[in-house]
Amino acid sequence: MYNKEFMMKAIDLSDDCLETGRGGPFGVVIVKDGKIVGKGSNHVTIDNDPTAHAEIVAIRAACKTLNTFHLEGCEIYTSCEPCPMCFGAIYWARISKIYYAADRYDAEKAGFDDSFIYKEFDLSEDRRSIPVEQHDREEAIKVFGEWKASTNKIEY
Repeated sequence: MYNKEFMMKAIDLSDDCLETGRGGPFGVVIVKDGKIVGKGSNHVTIDNDPTAHAEIVAIRAACKTLNTFHLEGCEIYTSCEPCPMCFGAIYWARISKIYYAADRYDAEKAGFDDSFIYKEFDLSEDRRSIPVEQHDREEAIKVFGEWKASTNKIEY
């Protein structure tokens, strides 16, 4: 169930990030059983890491706090609709619910435009802006076969 207090904490993190100059105006809290288990703000520029979006930072923190790589039963409160990378990470983490404040169009108006990524998804590989080539598929598939047959793997 939506909790405005958690959303305001996410928005406060985004504002704090802006005020301190640590990165873009994005903030996130991850909640489990009514308690914040992870929080994050945008660290792209201070960490020189294009993947250090607020959602990714918060997911990493929540996983560390809970000592797990699955976040079932957690909810994420983010100051802005997740970009495609973060949306994917939320699904991989198996977070149970997403709450967001501003949307992708609000972000675009502020200079954060992910629309080109959404458009790239719909293009065939030969029409994408970053060239894509597939090679050595059979060798890679062999490793998947070994993974499937392994008795000491940790499934995720």
